Amino acid sequence: MQTTINILPAADANGQAIKALLQAEKLPVDDLPTAMDNFFIAVDGGIIIGTAGLELYGQFGLLRSLVVSPAYRTKNIAAKLIEAVEHKAKVLQLESVYLLTETAKNYFEKKGYVTAPRAEMPEAVKQSSEFSHVCPVSAVVMKKQIL
Repeated sequence: MQTTINILPAADANGQAIKALLQAEKLPVDDLPTAMDNFFIAVDGGIIIGTAGLELYGQFGLLRSLVVSPAYRTKNIAAKLIEAVEHKAKVLQLESVYLLTETAKNYFEKKGYVTAPRAEMPEAVKQSSEFSHVCPVSAVVMKKQIL
């Protein structure tokens, strides 16, 4: 039987499940917000199987915490989560969205992101916990124009 995977805005009550999913994939959780206002979840049969978040810094966004459970990784779920984050960025009229990655540079290039020099990141984004101390200096900075 085929199940339907839905991409939904996350609720604050989803915080623990999101944290568990990120921890299972060894992604940072210490700086996750308690309010999940700008997070999205992928749900299959009531179970959260993916997530992505958008942190806001003035007219810029930071895509973070993108993860999909291993059993679901060939089903285009990450792309749908990215689309949800980018749609939110458009609704909020953000200029561009940044991200940091150590392992998925090629994937994000296919989604329209380009490598950006760290020095050219907006100061507000540089102050994010993700940029300033969660992700290592070896992480690649990428950017996508939204407006």
